[in-house]
Amino acid sequence: MFLSDPPLTDELRTSFERAKAEDGYLANHTRLWAWRPDMDAAFLALRMRVISTTSLSERECALIVSAAVSTVRDSYCSLAWGTKLAGLIGDADAARVIKDRDPEALSPRERALARWVRKVVRDPNSTTRGDVDELRSAGLDDREIFEATLLAAYRLAFSTVNAALGAAPDIELVEAAPVDLRGAVDFGRTAPAR
Repeated sequence: MFLSDPPLTDELRTSFERAKAEDGYLANHTRLWAWRPDMDAAFLALRMRVISTTSLSERECALIVSAAVSTVRDSYCSLAWGTKLAGLIGDADAARVIKDRDPEALSPRERALARWVRKVVRDPNSTTRGDVDELRSAGLDDREIFEATLLAAYRLAFSTVNAALGAAPDIELVEAAPVDLRGAVDFGRTAPAR
């Protein structure tokens, strides 16, 4: 990372120990966001609030985030969320999503979501009423369209901070990712060697 670790207070030490206990290691993004743990917690709370109250499925949420982060070429979140998506649709199909190729395993609704998210991330001013109508035709209601856009935008903000400040994927994250997915994430920052 481009920033040093923040001063290690008792509160931060406890937070790091809790993160290590949960994940088995201290993630680079945890160290980075330790400069403002309140913002990290706020981001997580916002994302969890959307996910816990949406009618979008777990698979659709993982697809939305994976499509968003791979479009902005964020290797860290592509590995993390691509691994989650792989658990829901299979390793090879998750790798295809990361490579901007919609696999046959996706439903028409999921394909429409992936196209929408990629367009929103690439150029939000290029979206049209026709794009929204396509989502409606695929079975999404207006609340789901709004929530899908929120999830993509929230993740884009988080990814931007991580990437801009040099947070590279953790080697543990890379090693836990399916082989197909590791091959698909050939962009962004690379994990440090062991």
